[in-house]
Amino acid sequence: MEKVVFVGAGSMAEAMIQGWIEQNVVDATQIYITNRSNYERLDELSLKYGVNILQKKEELFHADIIVLAVKPKDGKVAMESISSFIAQNTPVLSVMAGISINAISNLLGNRPIARVMPNTSATIGMSASGVAFNEDVNEDLKKQYLQMLDAIGIVIEVEEEKLHAVTALSGSGPAYLYYLLEAWEKVGTEFGLSKETVRKLMVQTIAGSAAMLQQIKEEPDVLRKKVTSPGGTTEAGIQALESHHFNEAIYQCIKSAEARSRELAKGE
Repeated sequence: MEKVVFVGAGSMAEAMIQGWIEQNVVDATQIYITNRSNYERLDELSLKYGVNILQKKEELFHADIIVLAVKPKDGKVAMESISSFIAQNTPVLSVMAGISINAISNLLGNRPIARVMPNTSATIGMSASGVAFNEDVNEDLKKQYLQMLDAIGIVIEVEEEKLHAVTALSGSGPAYLYYLLEAWEKVGTEFGLSKETVRKLMVQTIAGSAAMLQQIKEEPDVLRKKVTSPGGTTEAGIQALESHHFNEAIYQCIKSAEARSRELAKGE
């Protein structure tokens, strides 16, 4: 692979670029970036990672793979702007939430297309990605896609319809955890702990809990019950969560994100 072109240069594009470079998946000199008009952003990424700025749309014709990394609301305009410049069989990897393979084919023509929903932990090689392929992706190309995505975390192949759920769960998941950490820091500082102390404690708590799930191989409810002594502090906390309808809040969070992914697929 000699030329990977990112159409879009936002946070997800940067996460993938950084992950691929640091994991030696793609050399920085093989990566090209372009966006609609934010040239300062292109210069920033070029200086930071040593990637190339695509100077002319005509250069798209020589791309080995095109990564569509624009915001979903800008997807249609972005694809229309490049459709006449890309070769007929150039593969496409889309990270646009909610934009279907069929919609991409309608604008860019029939070609090998993969839709992936990574998350920003790709930056450190710890993304959780779901991916779907169209029938034009042969086994060799699929293997290449999976190797590229596996290098920035874990990747699981799913039916395209299930990508809405993947988007709501792992795609948006880091934001939910960061939001939870914000709440922990706020209450921790109210009890007199420094923000730095709370963060160290809770980041390690998150990491340790994740490691327990991976290594011990027990169900979450089993591990939870092992921490929750009758009449103890954890039980008091759990009861407070239940009284404030914690499960319902999580359910509505995921349901709303999944519904928004479907709306984006319809162009709403």
